[in-house]
Amino acid sequence: MHIQVFQHVPFEGPAGIADWARSRGHSLALTHPYRGDPMPALEDFDRLVVMGGPMGIYDEDDHPWLAAEKDLLRAAVAAGKCIVGVCLGAQLLADVLGARVYRNPHREIGWLPIELTPEGIADPVFGPLAPGLTVYHWHGDTFPLPPGALHLARSAGCEHQAFLYGGRILGLQFHLETTAESLAALAHHCADEIVPGPYVQDAAAMLAAGPTHYARINAALFGILDRLPQ
Repeated sequence: MHIQVFQHVPFEGPAGIADWARSRGHSLALTHPYRGDPMPALEDFDRLVVMGGPMGIYDEDDHPWLAAEKDLLRAAVAAGKCIVGVCLGAQLLADVLGARVYRNPHREIGWLPIELTPEGIADPVFGPLAPGLTVYHWHGDTFPLPPGALHLARSAGCEHQAFLYGGRILGLQFHLETTAESLAALAHHCADEIVPGPYVQDAAAMLAAGPTHYARINAALFGILDRLPQ
């Protein structure tokens, strides 16, 4: 299987997703639209992964490439491709699937638990996750559930943490792909976003996470990516 990854800033790459692809023998290529990379052709990939970034889906004036990326996502949805969106990626998917993306009342930044919904527990892709799994968050926007999507998970600070559309399009507000290296890069480059709030940890607390934190979320990620259709 060939996986195409949209990366929106230099410091927020696929991290654990690339580790999964290597471990499964899948090929992986990066598209950097902010650098002027052209959009890939639909026939060039089997699965599309859309990463996060500090911009919003509505920031097309500052990031004109967002319009072309949204067009490609619409085409990939129509073509029946399997797509995984992480953070900004989930918000872009929600937008092209007809949901409004807007500022959440609270930012979520740090290691915080999610709760699976009854639909999430019953879903074959998401259901095997451990109940009350603590995951890594870094987002300030949210959205209602896209029409026709399954609501998979929520948290105290954000009702719509994960959704699945058509059994093949997965949106995750949180970061199961996080590694110690990717967290350190995010905390360094986006330090100005770490402001006091009920669901915001300071950098020291986030960076103090031990190896078991990363092992648990990466294992959850590997299982989800294995269970999605190819």
